[in-house]
Amino acid sequence: MKKYQLDLCVRDNIHIAEDAFMLEVTHSEPLPESEPGQFAELLVEGSNKTFLRRPISIHDYDRDGNIIRFLIRRVGPGTEKLSELKSSDTLNVILPLGNGFVFRNQSVQRPLLVGGGVGIAPLLFLGREMKACGIEPTFLFGGREKCNLLRMGEYSNLGRVFATTEDGSFGQKGFVTDHSLLEEEQFDYIFSCGPTPMMKAVAGFASEHGIGCQVSLEHRMACGIGACLCCVEETKSGNVCVCKDGPVFTTDKLLW
Repeated sequence: MKKYQLDLCVRDNIHIAEDAFMLEVTHSEPLPESEPGQFAELLVEGSNKTFLRRPISIHDYDRDGNIIRFLIRRVGPGTEKLSELKSSDTLNVILPLGNGFVFRNQSVQRPLLVGGGVGIAPLLFLGREMKACGIEPTFLFGGREKCNLLRMGEYSNLGRVFATTEDGSFGQKGFVTDHSLLEEEQFDYIFSCGPTPMMKAVAGFASEHGIGCQVSLEHRMACGIGACLCCVEETKSGNVCVCKDGPVFTTDKLLW
């Protein structure tokens, strides 16, 4: 898929939570076609502490409105600077990068989309694409506490939403793999993004129950094109670059 470097216009910068925000960007020309699970490299300007672009997954893609949304957590000087962008500012991006989730040729009918923290971001775009194909997704999200569960209303417009929190402040108490939904219902495929320990637990559940599973790995991806080799993951078929060969992988290919 062809990659583009574009100066996008910031439509809005929306405060989502104390440490999270959502950038809405657009362009005078139609935005490049993208797939759920792909990401962009965002240029951080005006910071003497940030020299590399920041890899951010595509949270949502509104083709009719020609809008891409990025759901971002402030974790350092780079994302802090991005959080200061205002309407009409310019954001330079390279996109679409990587390989996304694959569901159209998997005979998926009852998918479960599992996310943790800001790792839920690409699952909105994925759920929207599934819905457009006549497939209703079920979402299962986890966080340390209620404030870590972001934009739940948007996901509920696409399918059922279940949640866990470690402190029990929302949904069921515990981790996503502790949720009673996994014992009460059957799913034919699982798609997941979030902290590695969570995804490993989800992959273990999928393997134990004979369910196909795809995960989006969250590695440091400085270049986004497989040149810098800082995001190498060891797999059953050798070392791969997560940014170029992923970030989405089927778990049967990983050394988990």
